[in-house]
Amino acid sequence: MVKILHLSDIHLGSGLSHGQTNPQTGLNSRFEDFTAALSACIDAAIAHPADLVLFGGDAFPDATPAPYIQQAFAQQFQRLVEAQIPVVMLVGNHDQHSQGEGGASLCIYRTLGVPGVVVGDRLATHRIPTAAGPVQIITLPWLTRSTLLTRPETAALSLAAVNELLLDRLRLALEGEIRQLDPSLPTVLLAHAMVDTAMVGAERFLAVGKGFTLPLSLIARDCFDYVALGHVHRHQVLCDRPPVVYPGSIERVDFSEEKEAKGFVWIDLGQGQAQFEFQPLAVRPFRTIKRDVSAAADPQEQLLAAIGRAEIEGAIARLIYQISPEQLAELDESALHQALAPAHSYSIQPELVAQPSRPRLPELGQNPTDPLAALALYLDHQTHLAELRADLLAAAEALLNQENWVVDGDRPGTSEAAKRVQEASGSYATTASQTQLRLL
Repeated sequence: MVKILHLSDIHLGSGLSHGQTNPQTGLNSRFEDFTAALSACIDAAIAHPADLVLFGGDAFPDATPAPYIQQAFAQQFQRLVEAQIPVVMLVGNHDQHSQGEGGASLCIYRTLGVPGVVVGDRLATHRIPTAAGPVQIITLPWLTRSTLLTRPETAALSLAAVNELLLDRLRLALEGEIRQLDPSLPTVLLAHAMVDTAMVGAERFLAVGKGFTLPLSLIARDCFDYVALGHVHRHQVLCDRPPVVYPGSIERVDFSEEKEAKGFVWIDLGQGQAQFEFQPLAVRPFRTIKRDVSAAADPQEQLLAAIGRAEIEGAIARLIYQISPEQLAELDESALHQALAPAHSYSIQPELVAQPSRPRLPELGQNPTDPLAALALYLDHQTHLAELRADLLAAAEALLNQENWVVDGDRPGTSEAAKRVQEASGSYATTASQTQLRLL
């Protein structure tokens, strides 16, 4: 049996917004967390020891990481080289330059000829010698539509049609690799892909290039003893025969992964058989404290009590609370910050809850079907229209009775009430204007 360590989605350099500068090293504490998680994987591979390490892609957040991030990644995998443990590095979507053009960040290891390191940046079959015997690995890196979209044959096709065309070509190419396999050797398909039955997480927000979904039936083939996947951050097993496994990412990128276990997978691989086990890593916890205090008599006390019940020591915490605008004066922000201080880092996210709007005249709800009564009630609250109250009500009654009246007093049939409204309105407007000028 060949002992294999399967890990994926390292994303070294991600999640820095949740960290703080370590004064001793000058590095972001979250960068150190991700490095520590990767180091724990390499420690396990060396201590076990593993005969082979499979990396499922996405080494960094993008294809051009900062030099210190590249150096930290290289230092960890150099330890495998020194231990003479072969490793296959698959190119993921984050390892590729925009639209898949311009190469990939991991290809430097092939260019330098690092011994024992195989870079999978194309669909190909690799025969890997290990201490327990040879293993054949088919590498399937992240595929993009960009190449097909630039060809004249796809100019008139919809995106769905382009996806189907790409899948058809992938089926043919994969079948060609399968027919060349040695049936006497244990075989692994190492793919960075979104499988149609997978439960996704933070990767849907992190995606740099738009890919497409592979059907599980395309990769769950009897010719594979194990299918090692990358791209989805949540550990999950999509199929048992053969095992189709996402190990998940090795660290939490953001709060969308708060409840997900992080780790890698151990595999005992033989020809026609594979046993695997998920190995969790001790990574920094994320804690969300959510509370609605909009109806609380003492919102400060409730929030402090909720923080006290949460296990935030050394965690990345966030406090989300709903509160009404009238309660803001009752909160002591400094007390909340002090209560959250034991966390590694924290954020406070208040959400104002709008109170139900009340009618300006609650009495209007008593008899909403009588417009004259509603108008009379309204005029009772408009003291500046006191002189017009009777005329306005008379005009409104005439309207409701469909009496033929108009504001223009020169036309025949005009009601006296309308004339009085017009005259009084003009007089009121003139008086108001004069008053405004005096105020100015």
